Amino acid sequence: MTAAQQPDTARGSLRDRVYDTLRRRILEVELQPGDRLVERDLAAELEVSRIPLREAISRLEADGLVLVVPRRGALVAPFTPADVRDLFDVRESLESLAARLSAERADDAALSRLAARLDAARTATRRRDRAAIAAANAGFHADIIDTAANPLLTSMMRPLEARTHWLFRLTAQRDPGRQCAEHEELYEAIAAHDADRAAAVAHTHVADGRAESLALAARWSRPEIDPEAVAARRRRRGS
Repeated sequence: MTAAQQPDTARGSLRDRVYDTLRRRILEVELQPGDRLVERDLAAELEVSRIPLREAISRLEADGLVLVVPRRGALVAPFTPADVRDLFDVRESLESLAARLSAERADDAALSRLAARLDAARTATRRRDRAAIAAANAGFHADIIDTAANPLLTSMMRPLEARTHWLFRLTAQRDPGRQCAEHEELYEAIAAHDADRAAAVAHTHVADGRAESLALAARWSRPEIDPEAVAARRRRRGS
């Protein structure tokens, strides 16, 4: 049976498996910004046809993790300085709002989840496990958005989750102890239901990482890829 003849559930399962595998490899920087995703090679490695592979790549493009370039095919999206700037512009505003709402609405269960993320981040920091640090820190921010309990805010932030996780992973050499301390301060404000303080701490926390992340972004540039053209293409597509 060919991929085209497979039941929708089977194709969906294959697509999801391929998507999860490639997403993990990109977020863990096994596949680096600018790396080509060669369909023939990936299909053989993952033992799937090109149909679920292309569907998975399309989803990753919607996530902002893959870029499809005419005459070059699919590649891991170059995370350009312009992309980092745009991401920080949005995060500074929306994560401050999420922190404010979380402080107003957090219950015991939500605070327990946030505390567990902090514990995971502390453990990962002691072990110097960069992948685990990135996952815990990204999860902490995602949990704050969930705690805000605002469906519209959630729908606006969900498309940024993968890029935020990716940013944490790509900037893993930033001082993880400092990030832990800043997250603990944010947690304390939310646990105290101090909405103004939570919003201010969240804004400062996000903004403090901007300059260093922009500087690091220069290292991810690929000389054969024009970063301004990439950014312009994304804006035209509205991604």
